[in-house]
Amino acid sequence: MTDKYVLFGNPVAHSMSPALHAFFAKETNQDLEYGRILVEEGCFKQCADEFFKQGGLGCNITVPCKLDAFTYADTLTEYAKAAGAVNTLKKMPDGSILGDNTDGRGLVYDLKRLGCPLKDAHVLIIGAGGAAKGILKPIIESGVKKITIVNRTVSKALDLAIAYPGVVDGTSYENLSGSYDVIINATSLSLKNELPNIDDSILSKASFVYDLMYRPDGHTCFTDKASSLGVKAYDGFGMLVGQAILSFELWRNVKPNFDNAIKQFR
Repeated sequence: MTDKYVLFGNPVAHSMSPALHAFFAKETNQDLEYGRILVEEGCFKQCADEFFKQGGLGCNITVPCKLDAFTYADTLTEYAKAAGAVNTLKKMPDGSILGDNTDGRGLVYDLKRLGCPLKDAHVLIIGAGGAAKGILKPIIESGVKKITIVNRTVSKALDLAIAYPGVVDGTSYENLSGSYDVIINATSLSLKNELPNIDDSILSKASFVYDLMYRPDGHTCFTDKASSLGVKAYDGFGMLVGQAILSFELWRNVKPNFDNAIKQFR
């Protein structure tokens, strides 16, 4: 019987995950099928129980189910614990469910591929929501010197900083100053074609800018703004591919080729 994997979320119809994992399976000679399940509000546990009961081996989780998956898992990786959310579940040989979060490592994977200067860098993260929380631990592990989180509600930025004293601090847009080597937009503003309230003088000093959101053409309003100021800027498509590769590797113990996937889908 073909091994079964799936994406849980709402909405899911737009997701590239099935196409990505079908490509990974073909490239690595793995016999599996990957589908989508639309999860109605409050029904995640029921859907996951049924999927695993029917022989499912693993799943990816997208919004708004990542917190549900976090509580559903029997055990959590250190990355899932740090993120407070789960984007990958795996059924273990003993029947228990492992929860992982590959988002942040997928980001770092892509940043390194793109030649982002992470070593000893001062990084500015815009936004203090779940996306920002999910990427902090892997970015710190990449060897950065300091991370500043800027957020409209300063208390949220400070709450994230508490977990990493001496490395991460939080501030408001009004008090944001100085220069940053790398700037990461962890808000969803680009989906609405809106820019975060970052002054051009700060953006123009960066050597590398990254937007966690992505668009088919590779441009968001944020990356276009940075590019217009002469800064290298990339959207989050490579992060999408990177986190998917890490999920696939967790399930199948084989790692698809990053560059081949980028060429195929971009």
